[in-house]
Amino acid sequence: MAFQTEITKWYLNNKRDLPWRKTTDPYVIWLSEIILQQTRVEQGLPYFNRFLEAYPTVSDFANASEEQILKLWQGLGYYSRGRNMLYTARQIQEKYNGIFPVKYDELILLKGVGDYTAAAISSFAANETKPVVDGNVFRVLSRYFGIDTAINSTEGKKQFLALANELIIGEVPSLYNQAIMEFGALQCKPKSPLCNVCPLQADCFARKNNLVDVLPVKEKKLKKRTRYFNYFICTNGDQILIKRRTAGDIWQELYDFPLLETSDQYHNIEEEFLTQLKKSFGEYCTIVPLDQKKHLLTHQTIYVQFFALDNYIINFNQNAEIKWVTFDEFDELPQPKVITNFMSSYSVN
Repeated sequence: MAFQTEITKWYLNNKRDLPWRKTTDPYVIWLSEIILQQTRVEQGLPYFNRFLEAYPTVSDFANASEEQILKLWQGLGYYSRGRNMLYTARQIQEKYNGIFPVKYDELILLKGVGDYTAAAISSFAANETKPVVDGNVFRVLSRYFGIDTAINSTEGKKQFLALANELIIGEVPSLYNQAIMEFGALQCKPKSPLCNVCPLQADCFARKNNLVDVLPVKEKKLKKRTRYFNYFICTNGDQILIKRRTAGDIWQELYDFPLLETSDQYHNIEEEFLTQLKKSFGEYCTIVPLDQKKHLLTHQTIYVQFFALDNYIINFNQNAEIKWVTFDEFDELPQPKVITNFMSSYSVN
């Protein structure tokens, strides 16, 4: 029991003052958990506050349009999370009459809610004895107990979940789950953990065996895909030509510009690039390079080049909606972050 006791004691003395810790409302907890998936608290907190202000209940969320949700989500990445949230909110509105479920067995059936999120909501909102196992928890358990099974392997996930289930027995689930996650986030950090002032240091396997920088173990990630996007800026007075991205690729349902994807940066494949350009935009089109960006996603690295386009004809199938909108109208539409960043510095001549 020393492990659980020390972590809980540490938490009560060191926890951050976060708004979702002051409520047992499952909707508010769900909102925070989904927003904070793969997002730092510092980055996610403003989004949490904006969403809660715009949609104070799950029914309000369910009544929003996908475009409104994606616009508010803009900049967080992993846009499928936002779309799944809207689906889930509507599911709760229809199936549960707008009453957010708190039982794990009901939560796990909701779209976008996995084991971790269902455990978090059920334990925080209803004190159900379900352990949370996120990246922070994996790290704490791996180091303290000396587990070198890969945390992203099927075997590892089963092993860590079994241990977490043992440790939570006899604890207050809402308190213990918050404590071990916070301990991993602030004390047992991925890099430069605070081992010298750690209340668990005497019995920590990793510290005693000089394995703090080795544990936890992860299986090697797949190699990132490299892509080259060439965006074309077409303007007419106060209007700009945009397109809506479709399903089957990144940023679906967000808005960007007419695009050519090439096998390399345009200056390295000039002949190929010009051939594609004229085929897609007409023999007499002209371009002026504007800006270059390198955009990093979890599994992709995208090199982005923006061009001003003139004397063009749109005669290729973009497989997406293409339309003219005013700059103000475009500002209200959800966009990939790389587009938003470009538009913030783009000026109309």
